[in-house]
Amino acid sequence: MPLIMAEPLAERLRPRTLDEYIGQQHLVGEGAVLRKMIDAGRVSSFILWGPPGVGKTTLAQIIAHRLETPFYTLSAVTSGVKDVRDVIERAQKSKFFNEASPILFIDEIHRFSKSQQDSLLGAVEKGIVTLIGATTENPSFEVIRPLLSRCQLYVLKSLEKNDLLKLLHRAVTEDVVLKERQIELKETDALLRYSGGDARKLLNILELVVEAAGKDDTIVVTDQLVAERLQQNPLAYDKDGEMHYDIISAFIKSIRGSDPDAALYWLARMIEGGEDPKFIARRLVISASEDIGLANPNALLLANAAFDAVQKIGWPEGRIPLAEATVYLATSPKSNSAYLGIDAALELVRRTGNQPVPLPIRNAPTQLMKELGYHDGYLYPHDYQGHFTPQQYLPDALANERIWYGQHSPAEDKLYERMVNYWGDRYKEK
Repeated sequence: MPLIMAEPLAERLRPRTLDEYIGQQHLVGEGAVLRKMIDAGRVSSFILWGPPGVGKTTLAQIIAHRLETPFYTLSAVTSGVKDVRDVIERAQKSKFFNEASPILFIDEIHRFSKSQQDSLLGAVEKGIVTLIGATTENPSFEVIRPLLSRCQLYVLKSLEKNDLLKLLHRAVTEDVVLKERQIELKETDALLRYSGGDARKLLNILELVVEAAGKDDTIVVTDQLVAERLQQNPLAYDKDGEMHYDIISAFIKSIRGSDPDAALYWLARMIEGGEDPKFIARRLVISASEDIGLANPNALLLANAAFDAVQKIGWPEGRIPLAEATVYLATSPKSNSAYLGIDAALELVRRTGNQPVPLPIRNAPTQLMKELGYHDGYLYPHDYQGHFTPQQYLPDALANERIWYGQHSPAEDKLYERMVNYWGDRYKEK
């Protein structure tokens, strides 16, 4: 009994079989892709991508147990290239002919350096090990392409309410310790809210609430009791994790979609979660350029002013200029013509290479350059009516290319009309 008591609840309840495993039915339910491979007795290398506490490590252990193959585990936080090579060497010695390859499970594989990931390639390609990687970050950004191409990618989802309630019921009725206590789950909203879809966190919270009560007490779990026991911010999130990127994405998309209510909501989520206000301000400056752009050039000025204000006045008053800029950007007319224009120009440069600058618009600081025709024929726009006269500014091979396309908003229509007046057919809509 003392040994059992020493283990955390989350470890005591760790599923040992797929039938005990909760959630991820799209991967391990009857007829699902991973279930089929496991039942067939062969799995190929794969990476599990999902938020914390959804069963990535547990699933890898269940697979190794089901296939009855050696299971090696490394943490990307504490292991180096030498550790990887040592495990691969041990795996090679432990593999017998025609048996399933030993499984190498690497937790937080996104933290592996390029050289560490490179050291895995040969063993994965030759089947010396079956790699199962776990990551909370987008593998396409963090895992090298050669390794990613040798692995399937499976996305795990946050556990849903019914999954978490099922886990709670199992904990109070089946756990060797908790089933001996008198526990009533009268209210569960706080438990679910604080856990954020993380099974491990849910069980840790439940265990904390139970341990705080007397051994012979009946424990009635309520939302108030949970809040009192935890005394922490339930909305805080890992600023280096997946939720960080999901919420800032929702914030920017709400501004782009002209929904000030949603934009303020996601701003509040970031503020309550402890996000760096300068990070929020930087994203507002980017949004002002990318999504509002020439439809309302004042948006960039206001976003910059909000950034300056946050740095000057600090927190919590900084939330006010951030909110002002958020509402202004969300309610502004939208244009991404500058954003599309620079991307089109970059694509053109990459496609056509280093085209020569036309001679008339080159500088001629030396006599030789003048003799070679540099600057010859240049027309100084300020010498002409309206400060404009037609001449070629693009390279000869690209003289007829069109890069910037005006979009329709009151402010940008004026810019577009001026270009049509200057350049005629070149800017007329086809």
